[in-house]
Order: sequence, then structure tokens, then C-alpha cells
Amino acid sequence: MELQAMDRARTHQPCAACRTLRRRCDNNCVLAPYFAGDEIEKFIGVHKVFGASNVIKMIQMVEETKREDTVKALVYEATARLRDPVYGSTRIIFYLQKMVEELKAQLESTRAKVFEVQRQKDELLGILVSVNQLDLLSDMDDPWFYGGSLELDCDTIMAFDPPQLPTECDWIS
Repeated sequence: MELQAMDRARTHQPCAACRTLRRRCDNNCVLAPYFAGDEIEKFIGVHKVFGASNVIKMIQMVEETKREDTVKALVYEATARLRDPVYGSTRIIFYLQKMVEELKAQLESTRAKVFEVQRQKDELLGILVSVNQLDLLSDMDDPWFYGGSLELDCDTIMAFDPPQLPTECDWIS
């Protein structure tokens, strides 16, 4: 804002407020830092809704560090009032609050769905683990699985045919 004021001081161009009000814009103009000469529509809207003297009073009532934000709020409120003279910015605020409530409900619904999917996943994992444990337990009953002693009696040994070894050596010529 200081650069704008310095540029304006060098060229002596009136601010949008002084142009609209058709008065001489001096270096002590309160509105000049906030309404540049090329932003006439911005000031006209604020002037229509609040009036120039009220705008000056409101700006002077606020700390200098917060004046720019104050002017932005005045411009926003004036624009909203010109679009909707009855509700102004409150209609937008109510709309946004309704949207926040709908999004909260949607978020809660999504969280419930995620919780349900997580519960189903845990249930399926539990089923898979129990099935796999049954398979492992059935494998453990097999004596070969855990290295138990295999006692074979003579009848079992004799039931197997001995391997047939070749009697001739075909591979040696």
C-alpha cells in the first residue's frame, strides 16, 4: 500500500473515492491507500451501501494494521448487499454452513462404510487364519511332518518291491 501511495503522490492522480465524489485528492486522503484510481467500481459499491463519510469513520475507528482487511470486508459486504439487498452476505454464510453440515454427514457416512469394510476384512482374515490353522493341524498329525519315529514292521518292508537294477552295463561299450 505504501508503494501505491508513493506512486500516487508522484503522479497526483486522484483515488477512486475522490474521483467519484469529485473532490480534490490530497496527500492526507484516508481512502486513497485502499481505493486506487482505477478501482472506481469497488468504491462506488461501498459508497452506495455505506456512504463515504461512514466508510471514512469505520476506517478511522480500526487500527492501522487492520484497515486493509476492514476495507476488503466492506467491499465484500457491499458487493453482497448489492446482489442481494435483503440478506447480503448472510445468505452465502447460511449456504456455506448448510454445505458444511452436509459434508459432515457425508464424512460420517463414509467413516461408517470404512468401519464396516474394515470389520468385514477382519472377519475374512479370521476365517482364513482358522482354515489355515486347520490345514496346518491336519498336516501335523502326519508323522513325516514333525519327524516322529516311524516304526516299520517286517510285513510293511516286504510289501515293497526291491528296485530292479540293470544286469548288463549298456552304457559301457
